[in-house]
Amino acid sequence: MTLVTRKYSESKGWKIAVDVCRILLALTFVFSGFVKTVDPWGTGIKVGEYLAAFDMDWLYGWRFGIGIWLNGAEMMLGLMVLFKVRLRLTTIFISCAMLFFTCLSFVLAIWNPVDDCGCFGEAIKLTNWETFIKNLILFPMSLFVCWNSRKLPIRPTLWDGARMLVFACIAFGIGIYSYRHLPIIDFLPFKIGTNLVEAMEDDNGQDEVEVEYVFRNKRTGKIKEFESWNDDPEWEYVEHNVLSVDTKVHASVRDFSVFDAEHDITADILADTNVVYMVFAGDLGDIKPRCERKLAVSVSQARSRGYRVMCITADPVVAHPDVMLLDIPVPCYNMDGTTIKTVLRAHTGVVVLRNGVIIDKVNCRDMLQKGELPDYRSLKVD
Repeated sequence: MTLVTRKYSESKGWKIAVDVCRILLALTFVFSGFVKTVDPWGTGIKVGEYLAAFDMDWLYGWRFGIGIWLNGAEMMLGLMVLFKVRLRLTTIFISCAMLFFTCLSFVLAIWNPVDDCGCFGEAIKLTNWETFIKNLILFPMSLFVCWNSRKLPIRPTLWDGARMLVFACIAFGIGIYSYRHLPIIDFLPFKIGTNLVEAMEDDNGQDEVEVEYVFRNKRTGKIKEFESWNDDPEWEYVEHNVLSVDTKVHASVRDFSVFDAEHDITADILADTNVVYMVFAGDLGDIKPRCERKLAVSVSQARSRGYRVMCITADPVVAHPDVMLLDIPVPCYNMDGTTIKTVLRAHTGVVVLRNGVIIDKVNCRDMLQKGELPDYRSLKVD
């Protein structure tokens, strides 16, 4: 470096430029990591798509753990750069990460194995080309900050270690908590307080066909697929198939559809002024005994208060007209599996509606086995 360049690098303007790049880079990493770590289910689904695209299905069972680790590490690095913790080593890691993800985003933009990169979770949607452009901007910034941090000491102090521990607890703690319970911030279209009727009317998105319904003609025995539910008594329901599931991480409000082997009851549910207590279980065979006991208690309380109780599952209702929670039969209805995962980010839990408004969502893990069920009739619904 020449003497002129050295003097300029020590000038006030140069230092301001370095700080601006450092802060922008840090805030991007913190924001990107946070919006994904609060929704480990969504990240797990997206990781699963990437693993399938690159023929790494053997890691599929680790998708949630991989997502929590990646997002937590991203948020932690952002916090360390923001607060200048081990800045020399941290900026080296970030520069290497930006080099890798810039190359990866270019490959994704060309190949397009997944439509949405998922780099900002459900908060902001970017195409693969938009993600590549974003990385082209951030990568030089990371190199610039890294170069100007090369003279900083690399050995950590005790204070650095304490701050790193705090940042790690925050970043990874949020992800673990959101996975075991529910996202602390819900960026999806089915958050608590959402009026589904109004949301469906305001949804101007494309009417993509995500589910096809298979019916059999009772007279001729002919099998036929329909894009929507068929109420013709001449046809009987057989099954439904999800379309484009490999490229769809979450459903829109228009995909909220509840049906059984004979009828689509979505409109009836959304117009019900009573409390609709919906037990969500994507896989009926995956309900754990402890969760089943909690659900049985809550269902009993809900029925004693006059609530309308039902079970929502992706399993065909032909095989499961009712689900048994211990000795309590609960009428079962179908919903698209992708929609189930979007409405409730949990293996099993409860979603409560009234007048078409989502007034509560509870992970089965958070239900009190012997506790009192909330009085949902007393909750104000806008």
